[in-house]
Amino acid sequence: MDEFLQSDILCFFGTHMDAYPMYEYLEEQILSRIPEAQIKVSKTQISFSYKRGFAFVSFNPCRKAAQRPEVWMTVTFGLGYRKESPRIDVATEPYPGRWTHHVMVGSIADIDGELLSWITEAAEFALQKGR
Repeated sequence: MDEFLQSDILCFFGTHMDAYPMYEYLEEQILSRIPEAQIKVSKTQISFSYKRGFAFVSFNPCRKAAQRPEVWMTVTFGLGYRKESPRIDVATEPYPGRWTHHVMVGSIADIDGELLSWITEAAEFALQKGR
């Protein structure tokens, strides 16, 4: 990873540095499964793309404050259908055939095989949409 991207990522975490180890683990897991993934940092999110965006990290509070872990980040992924799971905090269909799912992550243990399989599926969906 180039040092400018790393610097942008650290700036993104700013006041949320306690969540940075979770992000590092998530990034490592995504890139080990999808080495072609590109990372882009904006003011509000970090995007992973494979032709199109497929996974995003933000501090979008998809739960009420009392229901959030002390340390958290939101992982968002897109699929062509609504994924059903109690782990998914919010699922919306911004346009037909595109479902956006938000999962609040409060520990590295939350970045498990199930979440990573959803992200991998989202990457495959993004690749198909990019053709």
